[in-house]
Amino acid sequence: MRILFITATRLGDAVLSTGLLAYLHQRWPDARFTIACGPVAAGLFSAFPGLERTIVMEKRPYDLHWLDLWKACVPFKWDITVDLRGSAVTFLLRSGRRFIMRGGRRAGARITHLGNVLNLSPPPLPTVWVSPADRAKAQQIIPNTSPIIALGPTANWTGKIWPTERYRPLWQRLCAAYPQIRPAIFYGPGEQEAALARPVLEALPNAIDAGGHFSLTEVAAMLARCRLYIGNDSGLMHLAAAAGTPTLGLFGPSRASEYAPSGKNARWIAAPGPEGEAPIVGLDVADVATAALSLLKETGI
Repeated sequence: MRILFITATRLGDAVLSTGLLAYLHQRWPDARFTIACGPVAAGLFSAFPGLERTIVMEKRPYDLHWLDLWKACVPFKWDITVDLRGSAVTFLLRSGRRFIMRGGRRAGARITHLGNVLNLSPPPLPTVWVSPADRAKAQQIIPNTSPIIALGPTANWTGKIWPTERYRPLWQRLCAAYPQIRPAIFYGPGEQEAALARPVLEALPNAIDAGGHFSLTEVAAMLARCRLYIGNDSGLMHLAAAAGTPTLGLFGPSRASEYAPSGKNARWIAAPGPEGEAPIVGLDVADVATAALSLLKETGI
C-alpha cells in the first residue's frame, strides 16, 4: 500500500500536520509513505517509521515545483493521497482515496482544520519521531544534572519576537522560585537566528547553546529532555509541544486562535490588545513569569 502525504513548506505547519501522519501510520502500519514538503521541514520526517521517500519541494518560478512533484509521483499508483496544500496535483495522479485541504488562510485553529481533512474530531495532536542516535546526541547536549528550561528567542519575522532583553529579568524571576534550573537557548540555522539568540546567551552565562547546527530530530530529542519551553510563536514552539515538553508560547501580532501550540501541556500568553494587532512589546515580563511558573507547578520540576 502506498500513501502520498503532501504537507507544508513552513516548519510550524509541517509539525502541526504530524498528528495526521501518525494517525495514517497507525491505521495502515504496513503502508509505504512518500512525504512531500519544503526544505525547512524535510528533516522532520527522517525517523518516521513508514517513510519510503521524502520529496523536497524547492519553490520555483511559475509554480513549476508542482510540476516537479507531479513528475516524481506520476509513475506510481497511490492507494491514498493527502494534500494539505490544496493543489490539483492528486487529481492528475492515479489515486484511490483523495483527501484535500482547501488552501488559504481562514479563521479557527489550524490543527482543527487539519483534523477535518480526515474527519477526525478532536484532531490528533502533533508528534515527533526520533532515532536512538538523536536521543544519544540530545543526552550529550542537555544533561540531567539539573532541570533545563528551554528558551526560544527567535521567529521568522520581527513582529513576533519578544524583546530579547526581557529574558534576563524573566530568568531572574524563574530562578527565584527554582534556583536549581539552568537555561538552554534554542534557535535555528543561519546568521539571522544566531544574531537573535546571541544577546540571550550573553545575558545568561550558564546557558546551554542548543541551536544553529543540529538536525530537526536532534532538536526534538533535546527539547524532550527539557522541563519547560518558553518562546515566540515559531516552528520551534510547535516542535517543543509536539515533543511533549510543557510549552508556553508568546504571542503578539500573530493569532493564538489559529496557531497556539498543540500538546498535552501546551499553553500560550498574548500581549494585550486586539488579536492579530497587539504589539508583542506589550507582553510584560511579570505576566510571562507568572504563566511559566504556573505551568511548572502544574507539570512538576
